[in-house]
Amino acid sequence: MHPAFSVIFLTTLIGAGQGLFLALYTGELYSVINVLPVQDSHSFYGYGALLAVALLVAGLIASFFHLGHPERAWRSAAMWRTSWLSREVIALPAFMGMTAIYGLVHYFDINPLLFTISGVIDVRLSMLTGALATLLAFTLFLCTGMIYACIKFLQEWATPLTVVNYTLLGTASGFTLASAFAAYTQSELVNFYAGWAIVLTLAGFATRSASLIRNARIKHKSSLATAIGVRHPQIQQKSRGFMAGAFNTREYFHGMSQAFMKNIKWIFIVMVFVLPVLLLATGFGQPALAVFTAAFVVQYVGLIAERWFFFAQANHPQNLYYQTI
Repeated sequence: MHPAFSVIFLTTLIGAGQGLFLALYTGELYSVINVLPVQDSHSFYGYGALLAVALLVAGLIASFFHLGHPERAWRSAAMWRTSWLSREVIALPAFMGMTAIYGLVHYFDINPLLFTISGVIDVRLSMLTGALATLLAFTLFLCTGMIYACIKFLQEWATPLTVVNYTLLGTASGFTLASAFAAYTQSELVNFYAGWAIVLTLAGFATRSASLIRNARIKHKSSLATAIGVRHPQIQQKSRGFMAGAFNTREYFHGMSQAFMKNIKWIFIVMVFVLPVLLLATGFGQPALAVFTAAFVVQYVGLIAERWFFFAQANHPQNLYYQTI
């Protein structure tokens, strides 16, 4: 498939935004049960949520460059009963709105006590809005991943690992960013976020490696013989049948060599998993803002390469007609 950078930036930016929010809310949950110290509501959770919303808005803006008629974008939500894309279009602004409310509750300190559990745990308004935003965050991960996992004839995508990888990689990048944000605000949660960023990055490495191994072993259901309806053990395509390019050859081929595909695979493995873990481990135990910032930047650039590879690796069955370019 031909990777569209608008979709690449959409998925990586909103993934980081979702992960950052989940990191913020996890920190608040731990502070409520007295496992972690309480953070400043205004500067930490308020500005942190603002940063998450900024990433989500940037991803949404990037998505418009993928539309032929952006003025008709609202119509994309019409098929929510059957389309995962329509569900994503609904889930994304809903999550953005709830994350913004969560941030405003903290920023303006509009956080009244709602009730108490067992006389020990105080449940405030931010806990309720954060729980709803968390539900929407995982719903958005599911919708984004299922857009591709539900396409059964693209066998590289049609696996539960697609949804799992979108969730883990987005969450890992968000927690890595949270460690940098905590270092910037001089929060005591730096080690907490850095530790979870390492765990999530390693978990993402395990599941992404599993998908790479799976895809390398795929036996495609279609072949040149099934494509043209000729049953013969030795069929060779000498030409694609026409001279000029066409929509099919532009949109369903990435246009890169096998050497390039192999190299970019190892590049994103190093940048998404190896280097961030080393940088996070280096900065662990100290408020090393530069180290944690570098970890996020390296990981995000690697995620752009990873997402490019994800789209390019998918082999559309129609390519059987155009193997010779």
